[in-house]
Amino acid sequence: MLRDIRPAITLMLALTVLLGIAYPLAITGIAQAVFPHQANGSLIERDRHVIGSALLGQNFSTARYFHGRPSATTDTDPNDATKTISAPYNAANSAGSNLAPTARALVDRAQADVATLHQEAPGAPIPADLVTTSASGLDPDISPAAALLQVKRVAAARHIPEAALRALVEQSVQERTLGVLGEPRVNVLALNLVLDGLKVH
Repeated sequence: MLRDIRPAITLMLALTVLLGIAYPLAITGIAQAVFPHQANGSLIERDRHVIGSALLGQNFSTARYFHGRPSATTDTDPNDATKTISAPYNAANSAGSNLAPTARALVDRAQADVATLHQEAPGAPIPADLVTTSASGLDPDISPAAALLQVKRVAAARHIPEAALRALVEQSVQERTLGVLGEPRVNVLALNLVLDGLKVH
């Protein structure tokens, strides 16, 4: 019987070593050599401290900062482990809301977001990405239109000329990858870091 199963055991061990050890080590080594920044999480540092990743959004909520897309991620309620609470940009629980378009909670949240945005920029068209969540809940980017819509609010909160802030947003736009992949976008964390370092005379 051992003679009959020996080929299967040998093949299993060989594939385990090849695909479970050798291949991952080789790919990790290549990634570290060729793309070390991306392989290590595209981390963003300031004053030698990691403050985030270019790949993960953060929950900016004050008027002084540009805001990202709404996030539907949740976390366990600390007061009742059988319930969940809203926890925007919770990387440990990446997910969309899974609410149907007719769900009352979704409609109410979207209508409240639209009303707030209309107050900030009366008469301006509202970009869809400022009222819709991403599938992951962790999207770090917004459209250029979504960033430009927020210029008035951020400029007023920081006492910065709107023209200077608009120029900063336009300089922060990342074009399509290789000219064809994706859409033009603005990384919210990167834009806010540049904003914090802006010196206005």
